[in-house]
Amino acid sequence: LCVVIPCSFTTGFGFTPKHIVWYKCGPYTRCDYDYEIIFHSKNNIPVRYGFEGRVSLLEPDIRQKNCSIIINDLKESDSGSYRIRVNGELYRREDGFASIQKTTVLVEGLSQKPRVKIPTLTEGQQASLTCVAPGLCSGSVPEITWTWRGAGGTESYITGNSTAFRTKNLTAFTQRHISTLTFNSSAEHHNTNVTCKIRFTGGKTTEGDSTLKVNYVKEVNVTGGTNVKEGETLNLTCSVESFPPSLIMWSKLGSDITLHNDTGSATLSIINATTEHSGQYVCTAKHMNNTLQENINITVIYIRTPQIIGNTIIKEGDVLNLTCSVESFPPSLIMWSKLGSDITLHNDTGSATLSIINATTGHSGQYVCTAKHMNNTLQENINITVMYIRTPQITGNTIIKEGDVLNLTCSVESFPPALIMWRDLSSKANNKHSGAYTNLHNDTGSATLVIQNVTAEDSGQYICTATHPDTTVTSSVSVIVSCK
Repeated sequence: LCVVIPCSFTTGFGFTPKHIVWYKCGPYTRCDYDYEIIFHSKNNIPVRYGFEGRVSLLEPDIRQKNCSIIINDLKESDSGSYRIRVNGELYRREDGFASIQKTTVLVEGLSQKPRVKIPTLTEGQQASLTCVAPGLCSGSVPEITWTWRGAGGTESYITGNSTAFRTKNLTAFTQRHISTLTFNSSAEHHNTNVTCKIRFTGGKTTEGDSTLKVNYVKEVNVTGGTNVKEGETLNLTCSVESFPPSLIMWSKLGSDITLHNDTGSATLSIINATTEHSGQYVCTAKHMNNTLQENINITVIYIRTPQIIGNTIIKEGDVLNLTCSVESFPPSLIMWSKLGSDITLHNDTGSATLSIINATTGHSGQYVCTAKHMNNTLQENINITVMYIRTPQITGNTIIKEGDVLNLTCSVESFPPALIMWRDLSSKANNKHSGAYTNLHNDTGSATLVIQNVTAEDSGQYICTATHPDTTVTSSVSVIVSCK
């Protein structure tokens, strides 16, 4: 830092100026003593202690009658009054004159700060910050240092940096001191402070700081459950750390519809999720001239009621085939069992077929399809009937006396109950009905033939016919009526 004291003079006729002398006035003095000299244009004249080399004329040619001086590397002790004297010759005799007025210099605390110039910063690119020291004096070169205050508040130096210093001469007596800090910008520099510190000769310091703004973008980050139960709410949050904030957009793959957008972070919420909401969702982040994407697969977990297909009524000896399928995700574990039994007959995932070859009556009953899906268990029951028929059984006396009662019962074990019919094959019946069988009695499951007061004509062969779906079985018995 410096101060310029402007000064000029005029002379009378016959006076030739030779030397310029400047004094710093002491208290209560005339300000013309040799020990008060701070500058003398005659080089071999000693000057006051502390001013050596710090004071110079702005115009070395005294003939220009410019007596302005510059005092470099100012100190607070430089405050005070100053006086000028011009020494010369008047008609070849030594002479001189001094100013009547004194000039006052007041040196206070340094209030000027350096100017810090920051260009547009982009992560990964080299950047150069410029610090211009205050003042335009040609005194001692100041010391310029750079420091960086990170997020933790600790002051340090930027790693991987380089500094360059240059002095720009503006005039013969004025200079500008410039320091350049070059480093590779990164996201960690964003919103941190960089400080340029200036230290002048004499201990005067000043500093200027500025907040760094770095254009950067990090990777897209998606949070939220990728599996959601049907009926619950799907919440997906996409965030991108960047400056300036990125535009975040949610969409579903295969659709041009934007589901949600926001800056910096965007949350996609779907209430009462259904299976249609399963699929791939895309988070797109637009940052300046860059576009970033992150995909995420969403699965809606669901289960439907078990569906059973197959014949519930089969014939004895046939194959029983029952298929139980459950539409769900993830696939359910399907198990077949019979009610009242702890034995698992068959199990599979998604769909299970129960096959029983050569079914018997013991296979009739209630079968249970159990679907286990995560923490849920669903059941569906089905009743199976095995149709069967046995040989008709005839009970009763086949030899009876004339006038007694003929009582014959035909029973057939079957399911469903068979239709039982009694017929006689007697010649009497044939004569009456032209050879057709005569239906004497019919019933389901069991039929009893009763003939009161039998005669010899009632003797003959009687047939029990059991009619069962798609099947007819018969059994016959011979009846003899004897005379009393």
